[in-house]
Amino acid sequence: MTLNLRPVLLALPLALALSGCISLGGEPPESLLTLSPAVRAPAGPGAAADANRPVIAVMPFDTPAKLDVLRVPVAVSDTELAYLQEAFWVEKPARLFRQLVGETLRAKGAAMVVDGNDIASMPTVTLQGTLIDMGFDAATSEAVVRFDAVRTGKDGAVATRRFEARESGVTADARSVGAGLNVAANKVAAEVAEWVAAG
Repeated sequence: MTLNLRPVLLALPLALALSGCISLGGEPPESLLTLSPAVRAPAGPGAAADANRPVIAVMPFDTPAKLDVLRVPVAVSDTELAYLQEAFWVEKPARLFRQLVGETLRAKGAAMVVDGNDIASMPTVTLQGTLIDMGFDAATSEAVVRFDAVRTGKDGAVATRRFEARESGVTADARSVGAGLNVAANKVAAEVAEWVAAG
């Protein structure tokens, strides 16, 4: 009896090729963390630029390598860093925080706020900065958000300021840390919005 092995031999390379496209890694997280604005701009037409309404451009924020990931950093000590188990952001922290600051500025209604990636008009004020921390401090059980802001006026005048907020009583789990970071991030965003508007 002659066995026909040709289909089997042809199927083997195909199966090996497909195995490179299929992820057999761990289970996906049950949920993803994000930042939710405490205040939102109302629905309807946005603010228009005029002589009495400045244009604020919110540029992309810089961040250190520890935050250039979808994980939540945990400060174990002054020299040791880990990442919180089962805690994943839906987007990288700097982008989420930038969106939060932009929405907080829009909600104030005193300025036209534009995305720094697509500026249609010359901004009156430009906001840049570095998100230094957005994570969990294991020693103090606090959610920590720290941001170095740089405000540039139309006349070229530059001002800098560091903002920080800490939310205490946070337990080392994804839900508690996520909620604490959301509160702390909103506090910083509100202070940044006040500072930018005052300038």
